[in-house]
Order: sequence, then C-alpha cells, then structure tokens
Amino acid sequence: MASSDLRNRVKEYVDTADVRLLKMIEALAETYHNEAHEPSLSEEQYEILDCRREKHYSGHSKSFSWDEVRQNARKAKP
Repeated sequence: MASSDLRNRVKEYVDTADVRLLKMIEALAETYHNEAHEPSLSEEQYEILDCRREKHYSGHSKSFSWDEVRQNARKAKP
C-alpha cells in the first residue's frame, strides 16, 4: 500500500473516530514522536565513543585500512 493511500485511510478513521479512538491515536503519535527524538545511545556509550575517538586521533589506538580489514576477515574464515 502506498503511503498516500495509507495516509488517506488513517484520515478517514480520524474523521469518523469517537473520543476513545482519537485519544489512542494521540497517545500513539506522542509516543512515536518522543521515541524518535530520544538519543539511541546512553550517556555512558557516548562517553566510551568519545574516549575511543580521542585515542584514535592521538594515535594511541590501532586502526586498519579497508584492505587490511578485508584481508584479516578472509584469514579468519574457518
């Protein structure tokens, strides 16, 4: 079903809905909106990433080119 068709069906439901259904739709939309704006990582995870980034930029961590990653992956295959 195309998004425009789905949108029209939802609008039809809203246009004919009673208060109970409207409240349920509102709660669903609010939950969706709030979850979409929440960060997907915790503060601790951001701190770990920041630490790793600092180590990388300062040269204190090992990094690999894509070619090296491919070679290592091929070697690791059983």
